[in-house]
Amino acid sequence: MTQWQALASPDADEATQLKQLMEEADAIVVGTGAGLAAADGFTYQGERFTSHFQDFIEAKGFLDMLQAFVSDDAYDSWEEYWAFKSRFVILNALEQPAGEGHIALRKLLSHKPWHMITTNADNGFYQADYPMDQVFYYQGEYRLLQCSAFCHRSTYRDDALMYRMAAEQQNRRVPHELVPYCPVCGAPLEINKRVWGRGMVESDDWLAQRERYQQFLDIHRSDKVLYLEIGVGNTTPQFIRYPFWQATADNPDAIYVMMNAKHYRVAPTIKARTVRLTGNIHDTLVAAEQLWSRETL
Repeated sequence: MTQWQALASPDADEATQLKQLMEEADAIVVGTGAGLAAADGFTYQGERFTSHFQDFIEAKGFLDMLQAFVSDDAYDSWEEYWAFKSRFVILNALEQPAGEGHIALRKLLSHKPWHMITTNADNGFYQADYPMDQVFYYQGEYRLLQCSAFCHRSTYRDDALMYRMAAEQQNRRVPHELVPYCPVCGAPLEINKRVWGRGMVESDDWLAQRERYQQFLDIHRSDKVLYLEIGVGNTTPQFIRYPFWQATADNPDAIYVMMNAKHYRVAPTIKARTVRLTGNIHDTLVAAEQLWSRETL
């Protein structure tokens, strides 16, 4: 078993710990969740929600943007569905700026071979100028559309339509003629996002993303790998957390790092090779990147 020297200095601040662990790794597999976006201010609740969706809050009693997004049965028509979703897409994809934490993470990763799987569906990694052939959007992307009947594997993008629907809607409804329909079967189009019980359309591009990610895992399976989980909740642990646990257990030279303020359970088999970083994700990433940058000047 390869020894990780950084594990011998648990009293170091979290930014220093993260930098040291990344320096030691032969390769880094990153799993990111909503906590990374939230740390950069892209939250689904609070003022960001109330200032853009007050009419839906009053009419539907929504508590936050995520509840409103996944509650498709709350909309009584496709016109109402797209009134909410068009505004949501503009806010969380088309006009979401680059986050400072996202940028710091990209710079940190640039020192090592790496690949990412994310359950986020926003534009955070595009905006922060990541090499997108190294990012696997497992749960889909807000900016893409799919056939609601899942009749074929293609996805679509129409930014201009999102802006038209947002601009021309009245009383929480878009004009009927703006509702997009599948060019193959005629069913309405919906957001390309994995939904419990239904899944999502997995396009040829999605399959290519999965293949690139799997190839990276296979190439580095026995290396000194850092499995770095950032801001992942416990809603869908089967996509990132459990596979990271298993990969760490299978490779005695790997370690698992969880960046999360919440104290989630860790598999007993890898506790000795687990590092918990519980500080603010944004601050830790930015500080770690600054430390590494100063050393390389």
